[in-house]
Amino acid sequence: MKRVMVIGSCGAGKSVFATALAKKTGLPLIHLDVEFWNPGWVETPDGEWPAKVEALAARETWIIDGNYSGTFPLRMPRADTIILLTRPRWLCLARAIWRSVRHYRRTRVDIGEGCPERFNLDFYKWIWGFPNRSQKKIEEAMATLGAQATQTTIASDREGRAFLEQLDTTYP
Repeated sequence: MKRVMVIGSCGAGKSVFATALAKKTGLPLIHLDVEFWNPGWVETPDGEWPAKVEALAARETWIIDGNYSGTFPLRMPRADTIILLTRPRWLCLARAIWRSVRHYRRTRVDIGEGCPERFNLDFYKWIWGFPNRSQKKIEEAMATLGAQATQTTIASDREGRAFLEQLDTTYP
């Protein structure tokens, strides 16, 4: 395990899980949201984003937290491990709203600098539509672009903790 993708819906727990995984393994952690969002919630221009992700994926070791499915072709072929977090949409939505309440007007460490947490109805709608819009695409990408990687689907926080605990005996 040298290059790990952690993917899934917003609110599924990707950043929390990826942070714990980085602590367990010592692998460097890259939050794609930190790389993508510029101050004031300004997106990285389309012309710059692929090159930025390609440079990140070219590194020898990493844990990359985030979907950004348009960059799967740049990351999945390099990944040796893909971890898909699946959670019910209601739970993802509830977590995202709670995160907005807890961190309102503050910038989280897993988001770009100068991007304070806010309430965003469009974002909540996007989370609600994630399973219908994205789940099948992710599974297809994992079967093709990520076929060489060890793949794990984690469907609950309990499964996530168990995965991390078993690393104590399997990860040097």
